[in-house]
Amino acid sequence: MKKNDIIEKLRALPYDPSGYWVITGGAMVLYGFRDETHDIDLGCTAALADRLEADGYLTDRYPDGRREFHIGEEIEIFEDWLCDTVDAVDGVPVISVRGLTEMKRSLGREKDLRDIELIRKKLGNIE
Repeated sequence: MKKNDIIEKLRALPYDPSGYWVITGGAMVLYGFRDETHDIDLGCTAALADRLEADGYLTDRYPDGRREFHIGEEIEIFEDWLCDTVDAVDGVPVISVRGLTEMKRSLGREKDLRDIELIRKKLGNIE
């Protein structure tokens, strides 16, 4: 999924963008660190999570009570998953680059470490 695909899919969501933000791979694409991603991961507010649950989306619950939702095959939404702040890219709410890096560092997967290197190559040290 390329940048325009992500933006189009998010604009089609029937939810107020002030209640969610793009994270992980989608954020990498929106910032231009990568050309594409296979899905869209979003963080969301508790209020949006309540609405998603009321709308009938199946919920996985984490031990701390936070919820995870799947909207179709391409969108996953994680309640209250935010490091740092939210910025806007082409009118789309996106986790800040600093927050994206923190998130990927905490995930610690090989692909996340590679993404951190892509960010560093483009922006330099972002600590």
